[in-house]
Amino acid sequence: MKVKYIITFLSMLVLIIILSGCQQPNETIDTSVEEGISILDIPDPEKSGNVKEFDIVAKESEWDFGGNTVADVWTYNGTVPGEEIRVQEGDFVRVHLKNELNEPVTIHFHGVILPNKMDGVAGVTQDGVQPGDSFTYEFSADDPGTYWYHSHQNSAEQVDKGLYGAFIVEPNNKVYDSEYTLILDEWNMGRNSSGGMMGGMMGGSSGEMDTDMLYGSYTVNGKIGQYIEPIEVYEGEVIRLRFVNAGYRKHLLRFNGEQYRVVEIDGNPIYNTTYGSGPLEITPSERIDIEIKIDNTAEWQIESVVNNEAAEDMVINVLPKKVDDDQKETVEIEEESENGLVYMDPIFEEIPTPDIEYDMFLGASMGMGMGNSTFTINEEVFPDTESIEVEEDDIIKATLINESQFDHPMHLHGHYFQIIAINGEKLDNPIVKDMINVEPGESIEIVFQADNPGAWAFHCHDLNHSAGGMMTLLEYQGYYSPFDIHERENQPE
Repeated sequence: MKVKYIITFLSMLVLIIILSGCQQPNETIDTSVEEGISILDIPDPEKSGNVKEFDIVAKESEWDFGGNTVADVWTYNGTVPGEEIRVQEGDFVRVHLKNELNEPVTIHFHGVILPNKMDGVAGVTQDGVQPGDSFTYEFSADDPGTYWYHSHQNSAEQVDKGLYGAFIVEPNNKVYDSEYTLILDEWNMGRNSSGGMMGGMMGGSSGEMDTDMLYGSYTVNGKIGQYIEPIEVYEGEVIRLRFVNAGYRKHLLRFNGEQYRVVEIDGNPIYNTTYGSGPLEITPSERIDIEIKIDNTAEWQIESVVNNEAAEDMVINVLPKKVDDDQKETVEIEEESENGLVYMDPIFEEIPTPDIEYDMFLGASMGMGMGNSTFTINEEVFPDTESIEVEEDDIIKATLINESQFDHPMHLHGHYFQIIAINGEKLDNPIVKDMINVEPGESIEIVFQADNPGAWAFHCHDLNHSAGGMMTLLEYQGYYSPFDIHERENQPE
C-alpha cells in the first residue's frame, strides 16, 4: 500500500508541475512597434464569389457525451463540436461571432490562408471579443479542404472546454459519393491513464506523458463509445472521411482490415496514393482526409489502438445500407498512375537558397516548484521569445529541433511550408503542411515563402505547451500590430 501511495503522490506532483508551467504574464505586454503599416490597413483581397454568412454564438452549455456523462462546456452555438461551417470553393465567407461567455473569446480559422487581421489571435491580430460584444470575420474560401475553427484567446483552456468546430470548403468538382467529418478530442471526465506518466518517470517516454495523465476519455464529435454516431454507407460507393484532431495528443486509428487511402493532408491534396489497411496516425491540430471504396455489406468499426483505457471510448461503427442498384449512383475512382509515386503539389519545385535560416530549439523545463515549469523556444518563453523577422518574398528555412521528452506539434499561421528533411535525410517527394509534429530527439527542416504580410503565430498545438511559453511570432518588417497582450483580456494561449 505504501508503494501505491508513493506512486499516486509522484503522479500528482508531476501533474501539478506541468500545469504550473501554463501560467500567463500578469502585466500588460506591448508587442507593437508603431512604425510602418498597421496590419489593419493591409489592403483586403478583391471580394468575389457567393457570400455565405453564419451566426456563431459562444456560450456556456450542458453537454451529454453519452451514457449520462454530462458536463458543463463552452460551445459555439450550443454543441460540441460547434456548428459545422460549410462553404463552397470560391465563396466569400462572413462569420458573425457573438460572445455570451463571461470572458473574452475569438475565432481562429485553423489552416485557412486569410488576411492577417482575420486570423483571430487575441493580442496579436485583434482584441479579444468582450462579453456581450460581437466581431465579424470576412475572407475568401479559395482552397478546398478540411479545416477547423477554435478560440485563440486563452486557448489552452477554451479549446479544452469545447470551443471548436469544423470548417469545410467543398471542392467544385467532387470525386466521392458521401462524406463524414470526424473530430477527435480528449476530455477529463473522471478517468485517467497514469501509465503514460509513470512510464515517462521510469525512463521511457511516449512524448505524451502529460496528456496521458490529464485526459481520461477520448471522443468523436463530442460523444463516447456506443454513443458516437455511426457512419452509414452503401455498397459500391466512395466515401470521404474528414478527420480533425482537436485534442492535444496524437490518435492512432485502425480500420479492421478495410482498405483506404489518404487523399488530403492539412487541406493539401495527395495524388496517386495506394490503398492500404494499416493504422492511421493523426497528430494534434492535423487534418487528414481518407477515401474508402465500400465493397462489402458487413458491419465493421474504426477504433483507437492507443494503449490505454481512454482509447476504449473511441469506436466508430460503420453500418451498411441496402438499396436497389437503380436507386444509387456511385462515382468512378481515378486509376492510380503506373509509377505509384505519392505526390503533393510542391511550394518549390527546386528548393531555393534561403534568405533567412532559423533554428528553433524546442525545450521543456520541469522545475520542482510552482511556476517553474516551462515550454521554451530557444530557451525563452512567449512573449519573450525572439520573433522571426522577415521581409516580403523572403525564403525562410527553419529547422525545428526537439530537445525535450514531449511531442511538439508545431503550427504556422497564415502560410504553408514544405518539409524538406527529417533527421538530416532529404525527402524525395514534397510534403506541404501548416503543422508538423516534432517528436523527442527529432529534427525537421521546413522552407516557406513570406507571402502574406502581418504578424503570425508559430506555436505548439499541444496548447498546454503553448500556454507554458512555446510560441513565437513571424513578423514582417514594415508592418506592426496595434494590439497588446495582457492577462485575461488579450491572452493568445
